[in-house]
Amino acid sequence: MPYPPDERKREPGANDPAQTTRRKRPGANEMSASRRLQSLVDLNAPLWAGEAEVVRSYWSWPKRSRETDRRWLACQCFKELWGSSVGYGRGLLMEPLKTLEALYPKLDVEVDRHEILGLAEALHSEFAHYVAFADAHDAMAAPGEPKLVPSALSSWPGDDRLGELRQAHRERHGELGRRAAQFTEGGYCTLFAEGMKLAGNGGRDELIAAACARVYEDEFDHMLKGVVGLDDENMGDADWTLLGELTAAQLKLRIRMRNEQFGGPLPEARIAAIERGEIEPLAFDWERARLAA
Repeated sequence: MPYPPDERKREPGANDPAQTTRRKRPGANEMSASRRLQSLVDLNAPLWAGEAEVVRSYWSWPKRSRETDRRWLACQCFKELWGSSVGYGRGLLMEPLKTLEALYPKLDVEVDRHEILGLAEALHSEFAHYVAFADAHDAMAAPGEPKLVPSALSSWPGDDRLGELRQAHRERHGELGRRAAQFTEGGYCTLFAEGMKLAGNGGRDELIAAACARVYEDEFDHMLKGVVGLDDENMGDADWTLLGELTAAQLKLRIRMRNEQFGGPLPEARIAAIERGEIEPLAFDWERARLAA
């Protein structure tokens, strides 16, 4: 896994922005990331760490139970099927199916076969993520409890607020709003990375670790490629500044969304402290990003 935030030792001057910047950019020069991209990552790294802390805190939370595990897994299944309750039409599965149906008559006439293959592979990947979490959910069922049914899934207030903010950013800022939503999607795969650490514990932890590993392997390099790909966009300083404001606002809501999903393992005071930057930033994997680019 690319980051072990709970295992790194705090260094002297860890809250010194200058020292943090030097320490958090391993490999940045080798992949020639721009100063503006590095600044964007530095701005958001504490918020990625905040989302990771939510998940990590839940694993040892006294209120954690089989029922709360099934509840957050059902929420995750909603996200894997729909992405959000706001602005995603038919969801992450039906929209690609609709696109494939429309393109199929044009196969190798107007549309290259590899483009359609890419859409089909993406569809398979998204559905496999739903299946992974749904299987974990169902494996935790007590005798007589029903299997998960997609029609019974629903969003929750924190997820709705995040979706509404992303939609507002897309509507107000166009392409820049879309880039911000893409940058924050998945939260640096923190849920999956933290879930993978449960491997070897047995029981419910083993089910969660396996599901998270399945999704992580599909998503992490893709996510990195999207982040470093921002350097290829034609953006000026004002665009980068606005992008930083949009992504930070979205990631702050991601922390609250995730905390609600897991039942509230972090108190409000700790979330507010994270939003003020009182947390060790997550180390961005510049070397793996270079390989993924």
